[in-house]
Amino acid sequence: MSTGVESPIALHAEALRRELDWLEAVLDQRFQQHFGNSGSAAPADAADVMPSAPDAPVLPPGSALRDIVQRHNLDARERLVLALALAPHLRPGALDLFFVKNRNLDRGFTEFGGYRAQHHSGFLPTGETAAFLIAGDDIAARIATAALFDPEHPMTRAGIVRLHDDVGAEPQLSGALLPGAEILQWAQTGVSHKPDYNAQFPARRITTALGWDDLILAPDVMEQIAVVQTWLREGPALMDAWGLGKSVKPGYRCLFYGPPGTGKTLTATLLGQSAGVDVYRIDLSMIVSKYIGETEKNLARVFDQAQSRQWILFFDEADALFGKRSATQSSNDRHANQEVAYLLQRVEDFPGTVILASNLRSNIDEAFSRRFQSMIYFPIPDATERLRLWRSLIRQPERAGPDVDLPALAAQHELSGGAMVNVLRFAALQASREGLPHFTADHLRHGMARELRKEGRTA
Repeated sequence: MSTGVESPIALHAEALRRELDWLEAVLDQRFQQHFGNSGSAAPADAADVMPSAPDAPVLPPGSALRDIVQRHNLDARERLVLALALAPHLRPGALDLFFVKNRNLDRGFTEFGGYRAQHHSGFLPTGETAAFLIAGDDIAARIATAALFDPEHPMTRAGIVRLHDDVGAEPQLSGALLPGAEILQWAQTGVSHKPDYNAQFPARRITTALGWDDLILAPDVMEQIAVVQTWLREGPALMDAWGLGKSVKPGYRCLFYGPPGTGKTLTATLLGQSAGVDVYRIDLSMIVSKYIGETEKNLARVFDQAQSRQWILFFDEADALFGKRSATQSSNDRHANQEVAYLLQRVEDFPGTVILASNLRSNIDEAFSRRFQSMIYFPIPDATERLRLWRSLIRQPERAGPDVDLPALAAQHELSGGAMVNVLRFAALQASREGLPHFTADHLRHGMARELRKEGRTA
């Protein structure tokens, strides 16, 4: 068989083949031991996979799986658990051994764990399957295996594998054993996975084609944003260099507040872009739940995924989650206050950057306010800034009709940058409907009247 030097995919596939061959060899030995075909074995040390188990294979240099193993310093047990989690995706037939029936009871063996999915006909492993593979019936080794799935264990914190946590009152190892989505794609292709927006991950990565030159803000606002940029670029190293590493909590928390359309979302996106990190906007409609405990669970999914990554978490219209706590007069009040307290703890413990956006600073609970490192006000641009915005938005000056007076527009009409974009979109559409190659001052006036009406103002 080829060693996979022809292409990156073949190289990654070769590494996975070796790892899955090793998994099958260990499984075969475990089954022989379990059913008494190889004699009784001495109890395993909690740190061992199994007495006399085949050695873990050497993975080809440059393969993604080798990179994962080395980067996270995975030992033999951890590698086996990862291989077991990957097997249904890459070699599902390797787990068919677990379908053997207990003849005395005419059903599967309890100690194998596992389940069969709605569409997948193969065996899907659980934490119980991992415990059987690594520990057999050795209780000490089983306890050590269960510790691999503790939220504080490095392998779990890094999102390499996890147990599905919706098991209710069933044993802790009953949850489905799942590889991290990022790890699954990385191991196969060498490309890091970007989480998709779904019910299990209610956040969406936001990007922009714009740059800092397109962001028109007052100089004092830009100065405050530059401080956040400095933190993203060199904050932790800088704190250590100044002897503040032990005193300063990890992570950075910002509040952006001000009227809609003043550049809060664009600034958050540009901060991530300049620092080379992803920005995820949290969808509060999928976070907040009327059911007790569900909001906290939804938040945990986002923070757990982001914990080991250098993401910026952006909570737009944050008032819905970070609003002021109320006096406790009912069970609903207690529930809402518990959500705020949980959120406060997760935000404070998060080692990355969290940005909250709100229209009004006074809407945010003071307990959060005290913990912000930056609180930046985004005002409506003044006349000078509005003129710069009009000129930067109209990238083809010939599209503005001869009667369009941008300095007069900027001086007379107080609009945010977002409102200006809407005005120009409307003007362009109207001009196109009329068959004109440019928009006119009348088109702009109609567009501005529409925007002002939305804000409850008149032209």
